[in-house]
Amino acid sequence: MNFDFNGIGGGYSKELLDAAKSMPNIIKTDDDSRLREQTDAFEALIIKNMLDTALKMDESLFPKAPGHDIYESMYRDTLADSLSGSFGFSDLLYDYLKDLQGKQGFKGEM
Repeated sequence: MNFDFNGIGGGYSKELLDAAKSMPNIIKTDDDSRLREQTDAFEALIIKNMLDTALKMDESLFPKAPGHDIYESMYRDTLADSLSGSFGFSDLLYDYLKDLQGKQGFKGEM
C-alpha cells in the first residue's frame, strides 16, 4: 500500500486516516506475551553477564563486608532485569522467532 503525502499540509487527510483504519490489526495472543517475556528474560541474562564482567572489582579500596558478594549480585540481577527489553536483543530475538514460527507454521507452544 503506497501513501501519497503530497498536499497533506499541516493536518490529516481523510484518505490517510481511512488507509490507516483499513490496515490489518495484529492481534496479540497469550503466546506472544509469553514469548516476549522469555526473550526479555534472555536479554536480562545477556545484560547480567555483561555487567558481571564490567563491574568486576577484584581490588577494592575497602575490605569486603560479609555478604558483599550477595548484595552485589542481587544489585546486578535487579539492574539487568530493569534494563531488559530496552537494548534491542529481545526485539531481534522476538522478531526472528515470530518469523520462524510463521515460516514453519507452528500453532502451539515453542
